[in-house]
Amino acid sequence: MTFHLSSPLRRTLCAAALTLALPAAMAWTDKPIRMIVPAPAGGTMDVVARIVADQLSVETGQPVVVENRAGAGGAIAVQAMIAAPADGSTIMMTASNILTEIPHVMKTAFDPLKDVKPVTAIARASMVMIGAPNVPAKDVKGVVAWVKANPGKVSFASYSTGTSSHYAGMILNQKAGLDMQHVPFAGSPPALAQVMGSQIPLMFDGMATARNMITTGKVQAFGVASKKRSQHLPNVPTLAEQGYPELDFSNWVGIIVAAGVPTALVEKINTAVDKAAASPKVRDRLLGAGFDLGGDETAEQMAKSLRADFERNADIVKTFDIKLNQ
Repeated sequence: MTFHLSSPLRRTLCAAALTLALPAAMAWTDKPIRMIVPAPAGGTMDVVARIVADQLSVETGQPVVVENRAGAGGAIAVQAMIAAPADGSTIMMTASNILTEIPHVMKTAFDPLKDVKPVTAIARASMVMIGAPNVPAKDVKGVVAWVKANPGKVSFASYSTGTSSHYAGMILNQKAGLDMQHVPFAGSPPALAQVMGSQIPLMFDGMATARNMITTGKVQAFGVASKKRSQHLPNVPTLAEQGYPELDFSNWVGIIVAAGVPTALVEKINTAVDKAAASPKVRDRLLGAGFDLGGDETAEQMAKSLRADFERNADIVKTFDIKLNQ
C-alpha cells in the first residue's frame, strides 16, 4: 500500500527533519566537548566561557563541559589541552594575553606560535586609561602636565608585570617624557581598589573591568587605548586623538585548540563557535559585560594576528627591559 502525503504536510515534515538535523550539521565531534578555561570559576573569562558553552551545546547537540584549570600564567590549561587527543573534542577559551604577553616574562612549557592554533575571537576588550577621583586632570594632556609638575612622585598600577596594562604605562612614560613608577598587582580587582581609594593615581585597565567603575564615578577615564572610540564610553576620546597613537592595546577572548587538530576541524569549530557567539542572547550578555564583539576573522587571520601581537610585545619587553620581578 502506498501513502501519499499532501504538500503542506510534506513541507512540515521536511522542515521538522531539517531542524533536527541542524545541530548535527554544526557538530564537529560526536563526543562531549571539553572547554578548558585558564582561570578560576567566576572570573571574567570563566563567565564568557559559560555563556558561550551553553549556546554551543544547543548549536552542536553535544554537551559542552567547562573545566577550570587556573595557574602558571595559563600554562596548566594549555598543557592540558595539548595533552588531549587532537580530535577537536577538547578546546580552550582563553584571553589572548596568555599567548602574546605572558610567555615573554614567564617560562612556559609551550610555544604559543607552534603548539596552539587560534580558532576565533568571540569578544574583544579595549584598554582605557583611568585615574583616581582626586587626580587634578580631565584628559591626557592634563595628566602629563600634572605628572611633570610632580617629578618622582606619581605611580601607575597594572594588573601584572609584562601585560599590556604595564606596557601602556611604560610607553606613555617614553612618549611623554614622564617618570611614573610601575606598581604591579595580581589581577585587575586589587589594582582597581587602589586607584579607587586614591592610593595609586593612574592605571591602564581593560574596559570589561573598568567600565562600571567609570560610569559610577569611582574612577576617571582619560582616554581609550584603541584606534576608535569605544561604544561603551562614546564620549571618551582615544589616546590617538590626544596625540598618542602608539597606545593601542586590546585583548581578545576566544577559542584555541592544539596545533595537532586538523585544519578542516579547526574551520568547523570556527563556524560553530561563531554561530553560537552571534546568537542574540550571547551578544547581549557580552556587550553587557563591557566587551566588543568578535567573530569576524577566519582561523588563518587569527593566526596572523596572534603572531603580530606576539612579535610586537616581544619588542616592547626588549625595549623596556621588562622582567617578571618589576
